[in-house]
Amino acid sequence: MGKGFYISKNQAIVAALLAAVAVVTIIALSIVYSKEKAKRALPLNDEKTSPVTPTSPPSNEPWDKYRLPDTLKPQSYNITLWPRLTEDAQGMYIFTGSSEVVFMCEKETDLIIIHCNKLNLTFFDGHHAKLIGMHRTAAPAIKKTWFQVETQYLVVQLKGTLKPGKAYSLSTEFKGELADDLEGFYRSEYKEDGIKKVVAITQMQATYARKAFPCFDEPAMKAIFHITLIHEPGTIALSNSREIAWVSTCLNFKMSTYLVAFIVSDFTYITKQEDNKDLMVRIWARQKAIKGGQGDYALSITQPIMEFFEKYYNTDYPLSKSDQIALPDFSAGAMENWGLVTYRETALLYDPKTSANGNKQRIATVVSHELAHMWFGNLVTLKWWNDLWLNEGFASYVEYLGADYAEPTWNIKDQIILYDMYRAFAVDSLVSSHPLSCKEEEVNKPAEISQMFNTISYSKGAAVLRMLSEFLTEPVFAKGLTTYLNQFAFGNSVYSDLWDHLQKAVDRTPQLKLPHRVHDIMNRWILQMGFPVVTIDTGTGNVSQKHFLLEPNSVVEKPSEFNYEWYIPINWMKKSGEQDQLWLLQKSGTSDFSRGQWVLANVNVSGYYRVNYDLENWERLLSQLNSNHQIIPVINRAQILDDAFNLARASIINITLALRTTKYLSLEKEYIPWEAALRSLNSLFLVFDRSDVYGAMQAYLRNQVKPLFDHFTSITGNWTTVPLGHNDQFTQIIALSLACKTGLPGCRDIIKAWFRQWMQDPDNNKIHPNLRSTVYCYAIAAGGVEEWDFGWRMFKKATVAAEAVKLRSALACTREPWLLNRYLEYTLDPEKIRKQDATSTIGSISSNIVGQPLAWNFVRARWEYLYGTGSFSFSRLINDITARFCTSFELSELKQFQKDNADVGFGSGTQALQQAIEKTTAKIKWLEDNKQQVLQWFISQSA
Repeated sequence: MGKGFYISKNQAIVAALLAAVAVVTIIALSIVYSKEKAKRALPLNDEKTSPVTPTSPPSNEPWDKYRLPDTLKPQSYNITLWPRLTEDAQGMYIFTGSSEVVFMCEKETDLIIIHCNKLNLTFFDGHHAKLIGMHRTAAPAIKKTWFQVETQYLVVQLKGTLKPGKAYSLSTEFKGELADDLEGFYRSEYKEDGIKKVVAITQMQATYARKAFPCFDEPAMKAIFHITLIHEPGTIALSNSREIAWVSTCLNFKMSTYLVAFIVSDFTYITKQEDNKDLMVRIWARQKAIKGGQGDYALSITQPIMEFFEKYYNTDYPLSKSDQIALPDFSAGAMENWGLVTYRETALLYDPKTSANGNKQRIATVVSHELAHMWFGNLVTLKWWNDLWLNEGFASYVEYLGADYAEPTWNIKDQIILYDMYRAFAVDSLVSSHPLSCKEEEVNKPAEISQMFNTISYSKGAAVLRMLSEFLTEPVFAKGLTTYLNQFAFGNSVYSDLWDHLQKAVDRTPQLKLPHRVHDIMNRWILQMGFPVVTIDTGTGNVSQKHFLLEPNSVVEKPSEFNYEWYIPINWMKKSGEQDQLWLLQKSGTSDFSRGQWVLANVNVSGYYRVNYDLENWERLLSQLNSNHQIIPVINRAQILDDAFNLARASIINITLALRTTKYLSLEKEYIPWEAALRSLNSLFLVFDRSDVYGAMQAYLRNQVKPLFDHFTSITGNWTTVPLGHNDQFTQIIALSLACKTGLPGCRDIIKAWFRQWMQDPDNNKIHPNLRSTVYCYAIAAGGVEEWDFGWRMFKKATVAAEAVKLRSALACTREPWLLNRYLEYTLDPEKIRKQDATSTIGSISSNIVGQPLAWNFVRARWEYLYGTGSFSFSRLINDITARFCTSFELSELKQFQKDNADVGFGSGTQALQQAIEKTTAKIKWLEDNKQQVLQWFISQSA
C-alpha cells in the first residue's frame, strides 16, 4: 500500500420526514423517506405477496438443474434494502427490498432462471417480477412465474423469446426474515450496558446471496452492484465501496455475488491518517470495543500487510477503501467481502490486558489471509467451486508471508507445517480423501459446495502451492502471479490458467531448469488425492515412492490417471551441509548418498510428502538428535517426529522407533518441535487414556517435560512473567500444560492457587493472558461446582471475545458429568451459547475423557434437530465427537448412527463421517498390533 490512510464519512441523509432515516446509496443519491413509505408495503403475510411453495419432484427441465443455464449474463444490479432492527407485531425481524438486475441475453431463450431463496415476492400484474427491454428493445410478455424450491430458483416463463445481444431488466420487490441463522442477510444480537443491540449482517458465501435478493448466484456471474440501504437515525450502513456503498468511480468494477456485503449497526471505527494515498482504511466494531483500544492492533498491521501484497502481486489494490469489521455472531472465522471484510471478534480484536500471544498471532494471520483474497479471489475469481482450493489454498499459503512482513521477529512462516501441512496429511492419508480439484459436474448442490470448504482445499492447497513456490523460487512464482492477475482482472479463471502463467515465468528464467512443464508436475498433485512417502535407502542409494495410507491394507477405489505417482522435488542434506536438489520422476530411482553420514530429506519441509529411511540412517539421525540436536534445522526436527509417528501408525516402521524420537525432547527448547511432538503424542493419548498404557505414558512424559518446566520456572521468576520471544511464549504454555497433564509435582498447585486468588478478587485477574487457557482448564477440572459456576459468571461477564473463548473452552474441562450434561444443553440456547460457538463448545466437551461419551450421546439423540437448525459445522462436529473412537463397539455405534440418519442426511459432514469410520477402523487394527509394544516401551523408559 505505502501511501497512507485518510478518513471519509459521507452519508446520504434523508429529509422531509418526522423520523429522519439515513440512506446509503452507491451512487450517492438522496432518497426521501416519504417516497419509500409510499411504496407498496411488504408485510410478511400480505395478500399481494406469494410465499414459496413446494413443487413437484425434479425433472430434466433447466429449472431442476442446480447450475444456471448459459443463456443470460448479468451486467448490473440496483438493490434497495431496508432491514428492521426491531421486532414487528408478530415478534419477527424482517427486511424489505427491491432489486433490478440488468442482464444480457447470450442465447435465445423463453426462460429467465434466477436464484431466489426464502424471499416472499410481491406480485406485479399477477407475476413475481416485471421485465422490460433496455435501449428500446422490446421485451416479451411474462407467461407465468413460479418458485422451484429444491434448486432455489425463481422461474420466469415468457410468451416470446429474449434475443441474443440484447439487454433486459428484471425487477422484483420482496421481503424476508432477518433471522439469526448466520446466512444471507441475518441479524446478530448483543448486549451493551444491559441494552440489547441488533445488527443486520451478511454472509453470502457460498450460496446465500439469493437469501438477500434475487440474483444469478454463481461466482462467474460477475456484475456491478448499486446498493442502497435504508436505516434508522443513530445507525450507520456499510457496503463494499466508499460513501458507505458503491460510488460512481467504482461502477466499472464487477464482482461475484458471494462477495457482496452490507451491514447496518451502531458500531464505530478507528482509522489512521497517512500521506499520499487515496485509500480509506478503517476498523469497525462495537463502540466499547473500539473505545477500549481493541481495534488498534489490527489497524497497525493492515497497512504493512496491504503494502506487502501490493508489492508481492505487483498490482495496486483496486478499490478506494478497505473496511474490516468485527461481528458478535459470525459463522466463519472471517469473510473476504471486497472492501468490507467481516470477522469474528476473536479474529480482529485484541486487548493487551486479556488477549494472549496466540490471539495476536491469529489476528495477524487471519487479516493477512483475508487481505490476500482482495487480489487472489476477488480481483480474479474462480470460475466454479470445484476450484475453491485455488482461492483458499493460495490465501492459506501467503497469509504466512503477509504476517511475516508485518511481524518479522516472529519467524511465523515455518508454522505452516503445524497449522496446514500436518492437518492436511491427517485427512489426505485416508482413502476417503479427495483431489484438490475435481470436475465441475461433481460439485452442484449447495451441500456439495459446502463440503469443498475443508482441510484439503485450505491446508493441502497451501502446502502444495508452497512446494511449487519453493521449486520455482519465490521471485519466479510472484512474476507468474502478476501476469495471471493482470490478464484475468475482474474476471474468472480455472487452475490451468495459473499454470500457464507460471510456465511463462519459467520460460523467461533460463537458469531455472525443471524436469517437466509446470502443468505436468502440478497436475499430479492436484488431480489425484493423497501424497507419497519417499523411502531412501542410504546403503543402496535407492529412492522410491509409494502412496501413503494410514491404513496400509485399505483399498483405494478411486482411479487415478497418474497411478498415484508424483513428480517429487527432494531437497536434502547431510551432516556436512545442504546438497543439490533431486527429482524423483518414477516409482524408484538411485542416487549417491555417501554412506557413513546421516541423510535428511525434505529440508525445510518444503515438499508435500513424508520421508522414510533405512534403519541405519534412522539410528544416525537419532544419535544426532541425542548428541547435538541443533545441527538439524528446527523445522526438520519437527518433521522427524511427525514423520516417524505417522509411519508407525501406518505400520511402515516400528512404533518403538517413533517413540525413541521423543527421547531427545528433554534437551529441546524450541516451539515447533515440541508442538509437533505433542500433536503426535496426543494421538496416543486419545487411544490410551482409557487403558493401562496411560499411567506409564504419563510417567515417561513427566520426565521429558520436567527440564522444560524447570527452564521456564527459572527464566520467568517462578512463573511470574513470560519470556520475551514470540515462540518462547508458546513453548512456555506447552511446558505448563504438559506438566499439569502428566502430574508433575507443583504444577497443579500453582494453577489452583492462581485461580483461587482470582475467585477471591474477581475484578483483579493476575493470571497472564498467555497462561489463562491452561490455568482455567486445569483449575476447573480439579474443582467442583463452585469453580464451574465462577467460570460461567466470568464468561457471561467477559467483554473481550478472546477472554470469553478461553472461559467457554475451560468450562468443558470439568470432571462432573452432570455439569457437562448441563453445558451440552446450554449449546441449544443462544441466550447462553451463541450459535456460532455451539459446535466448538460441543467439541471441547468431547475432548474431555468424561465428556466424550456424553457429547456422543447428545449429538446422536438430537441429530435430526441439530441438522435442521443449520447452525452447526457438521464436519467439525463429527470430527470432534469421534476423535477418541478406537474400539469395535464404537465403530459399530458409528455405523449405526450413519444408518439411522441416512434419511435425515449429514450435509457438509457426509465426508467427515466416512473419514471417521475409516480412521476408527485403522485405529482398531493398529491397537491390536501395537498396544503391548507401546506399554512395554513406556514401562522400560520410566522404570
